[in-house]
Amino acid sequence: MLDLALEEQLDQLDPLRHLRDDAASDEDSPNAIVPHQPPSVRNQTIELAFPASPPGPGHTAIKLSVDASPGCGGIAWPAGEVLASYISRRGSLQGKNVLELGSGTGLVGLVAGKLGARVWITDQAPLLGIMKQNVSLNGLDSCVSVAELNWGEPIPESLPKPDLILAADCVYFEPAFPLLVKTLANLVHDASTEVLFCYKKRRKADKRFFTLLKKEFSWQEVSDDPQREVYSRDAISLLRLSRRK
Repeated sequence: MLDLALEEQLDQLDPLRHLRDDAASDEDSPNAIVPHQPPSVRNQTIELAFPASPPGPGHTAIKLSVDASPGCGGIAWPAGEVLASYISRRGSLQGKNVLELGSGTGLVGLVAGKLGARVWITDQAPLLGIMKQNVSLNGLDSCVSVAELNWGEPIPESLPKPDLILAADCVYFEPAFPLLVKTLANLVHDASTEVLFCYKKRRKADKRFFTLLKKEFSWQEVSDDPQREVYSRDAISLLRLSRRK
């Protein structure tokens, strides 16, 4: 295993290298987390399918425009795949208000929209265009809204109180750690809001994020996901956060 300091150096030189490592794996394998994506991702469309809640047949299908030009958020990342798969297996979100943080392409929020939720997918301004494109690509304009939300800033009044908050692959930029924690704390006021948080461990700095998070939240690993053993081997964790009193 590479030394963590070397991992950090490699990340700085090539922020997309983890995506390429995953894409190089056998995409037809049942253990595959991320579908094949070319090394240079520019204005491409991929199709993803996630297992439906048993005992119903079929799957949740998503068309996704991916483009790395506005930043690393414009492509599909492993933890987003894991979280999307988990909520798809859980089934209907009919009548729920769902907010996704750091949505990037909007993948996880789009799956929530397919499951019947009223969804707000949020990120910084450069990514709003690709999110809007993906909402329309999947015919979800009536139930999925796109909104700018910069971590650490006041929550826009246009965003309603969420029943469920989704966050995947948000732990990557160390200066943003306290801002993300602040935004989570501002959104979650009591135990009635469920928070599902999925991340892939890549560097020692992750520990600092969880030290900050511990001041506002406690957490436990989601235990009812049948794919847990598969993605845990890839250093991915799916957590349920609870607001500290």
